Amino acid sequence: MKKLNLPVEEFTTLDPITAIETTSIDDLILLMKENGVRHLPIVRGEKVVGIVSDRDVRLASGLTSHEKMMIEAKHIMAMDPVTVNSQASLDEVALEMSQNKIGSVIVNDENEKFLGIFTVTDALNALIEITKSSGNSQIR
Repeated sequence: MKKLNLPVEEFTTLDPITAIETTSIDDLILLMKENGVRHLPIVRGEKVVGIVSDRDVRLASGLTSHEKMMIEAKHIMAMDPVTVNSQASLDEVALEMSQNKIGSVIVNDENEKFLGIFTVTDALNALIEITKSSGNSQIR
């Protein structure tokens, strides 16, 4: 089988919706719902400091109204999310996500500047595109 050396950047969601550390749970839920996303990078300036998933906000949404008012993104985010270089190969990134059972990684450019997010959905879209372009779109 021929190895495709595709950079993850080709399938990365560029300039994704983000939130800041002080974003409330209700605002995180609203951002996710309005934009149809399940992962929100949490930024401080131009640096990604965490990531919040839909699972994180679902867990926190079970709190009372008073408790929710005291919780911000910084309290529920996964700190120091996995980051990859935009030129990393698609298969290596997908393998790392699979092995670590994570739904997304932060993609940085060659200068380590935040470029975008690569999610499981992006990986599935890549698989579909690669399969269709190679003429193997039939399920066997």
